[in-house]
Amino acid sequence: MTFSVESKPESVELTFSSTNNERLINLCGVLDENLKQIESAFDVVISRRGAHFVLHGPISQTNLAVRALKKFYEESDNHLGIEQIQLGLVEIRNIASPSTMNSDRDAEKLDSTPLQLITRRGNIQGRTVRQTDYLYQIREHDVTFGIGPAGTGKTYLAVACAVDALERELVGRIILVRPAVEAGERLGFLPGDMVQKVDPYLRPLYDALYDLMGFEKVNRYFEKSTIEIAPLAFMRGRTLNQSFIILDEAQNTTPEQMKMFLTRIGFGSKAVVTGDITQIDLPKHQKSGLVEAGQVLKRVSGIAFTHFKTDDVVRHPLVQRIVDAYEKYASDKEPQ
Repeated sequence: MTFSVESKPESVELTFSSTNNERLINLCGVLDENLKQIESAFDVVISRRGAHFVLHGPISQTNLAVRALKKFYEESDNHLGIEQIQLGLVEIRNIASPSTMNSDRDAEKLDSTPLQLITRRGNIQGRTVRQTDYLYQIREHDVTFGIGPAGTGKTYLAVACAVDALERELVGRIILVRPAVEAGERLGFLPGDMVQKVDPYLRPLYDALYDLMGFEKVNRYFEKSTIEIAPLAFMRGRTLNQSFIILDEAQNTTPEQMKMFLTRIGFGSKAVVTGDITQIDLPKHQKSGLVEAGQVLKRVSGIAFTHFKTDDVVRHPLVQRIVDAYEKYASDKEPQ
């Protein structure tokens, strides 16, 4: 691929000299949808005539948009889906932002060959510095905490690591756990038996498994109890050996429940605890077990913490803006 870039006071021009119409179609997307995603992500305006692009906006943002166009043009042998575009934009934002780099070791992780996870999708990897660090932490520690806002991949990447460990026969089963506590509802008011009552609370874990392993394979593993999904209350008294255990929505555990869960871990097991401490649905007087665990266990050898931020959101670009807006609103309300 060859291209030329020309910068002017308020615009940047990019021309792909080895024009390939099919690549250009894949790059731009249907009705220029991919270009609109790039415009929205970097707050720039892109106009195009053939293989010639003109980008208007702050120079720092137009340079990022140019980087995105080059990246996606190189990947445009095939159709570029909206998910691929948005994940690629997250990578570019994070690599370009020094504030997301905690050390030279972080930069090396992004530049080095990513961890290869065996899943049906086959392309699971960290898209940001903290996501990459999270995967390394899970690989290197028996207990890992992933704490941060919605959309940062805490649960999905943990499930991907669990699927990978099962496929490599590093563990014998996967156990996915959630506290059955949600805003505004209690189990007693829901129809059905206990399994039917807790099923809606566990649906996000089902969705991740189906995406990573396929519907039929997941159901076979359920039948053999190779994969088990359970409410946290059902974990008391168990000892879990040779298992990959994930506690999701851990911000809704009490300190007693968190201690109970962490002491279930047996030989040859790994545990990942995920949660968002800004979305606690416990009664106001009740302290979150996830918050307390961060204070109690932060210096315990063998336990790792990854704290995600809005930079790590890998959902629709609006999700990051929504989270930022809520954080700003909360900080503005705090007494000075």
